[in-house]
Amino acid sequence: MSSGEAHNHPDRNLALELVRVTEAAALATAPLVGRGDKEAADQAAVDGMRYMLHSVQMDGVVVIGEGEKDEAPMLYNGEHIGDGSAPEVDIAVDPLEGTTLAAHGMPSALAVIALSDRGSMFDPGPCVYMEKMAGSPEIADLLDLDRPLGETVRLVAQRKGHDVGDGMVVVLDRPRPEQGIREIREAGARVRLIAHGDVSAALLAVTERSPVDMLWGIGGTPEGVISAAAIKCLGGQLLGRLWPREEDERAAALAAGYDLEQILDCEALVKGDDVFFSATGVTDGDVLQGVRYPSAGGATTESLVMRRRSNPVRRISARHDRAKLRAMGRGTGH
Repeated sequence: MSSGEAHNHPDRNLALELVRVTEAAALATAPLVGRGDKEAADQAAVDGMRYMLHSVQMDGVVVIGEGEKDEAPMLYNGEHIGDGSAPEVDIAVDPLEGTTLAAHGMPSALAVIALSDRGSMFDPGPCVYMEKMAGSPEIADLLDLDRPLGETVRLVAQRKGHDVGDGMVVVLDRPRPEQGIREIREAGARVRLIAHGDVSAALLAVTERSPVDMLWGIGGTPEGVISAAAIKCLGGQLLGRLWPREEDERAAALAAGYDLEQILDCEALVKGDDVFFSATGVTDGDVLQGVRYPSAGGATTESLVMRRRSNPVRRISARHDRAKLRAMGRGTGH
């Protein structure tokens, strides 16, 4: 590798820069938790994240963002962020995963960002949803979207050495996966339904000593890309298959050259080993503790930050002075 090529790859310390980004989004959102205003909470997260992103030394392009430019004035798909210096990277953001969760003070809302080399992230195009299955390294080779779901549940239980009745599959609670839920239950396993939070659920499925054995369901394709980045860093596997909602969306995907039968694994969704991921809890959940206020002028956060190449997985607890944050103009002390 030439010195120029080496310089263009993300530096090791970039992972720790991303923690500051997700912390800023979580801290900005926290005062709005439980206030019932999804739009205000999401805007606060976007503002906090965007402010910090512009200080990161990188030439980033948002591949997975808040939508198209006319729909999302900030952190929109295609927006350039960072200070413009090398490395050139793709960025996937969900400033507030679980806007409804945060608005209603419910568990497992997160601020999330993933980063990888330029051109390495899968662009979902017109496909909003995908069928997904995810699990830890122990069961990664058993995941299969073409095999009957009940059979996979039984194989996973066998591999893990417990009765199928002790198994648990986390599934997004929507009408779309009703048939799959029936198959899981008919196989004898249990289902843990979640109202929102695809990325949080994917993290739960691959976390050590998790209460669930695997994730299955039909959820957002952008969240699938972000989850794939996290799972590449943690180990395990995520499989996805695009799931058009209607005939017009199917036709648009085919016209754009998408293979709707293709099984997309982590490597197809986020290529290479220069993959970074950071998540900070907004509300308490299974994976991360949310923002808390132990004193009038202070706040605490818990974050998960990872890099695929060197495989560190850091859980970072931090204390923040809210007055100093306000003085810096981050909008995190409302």
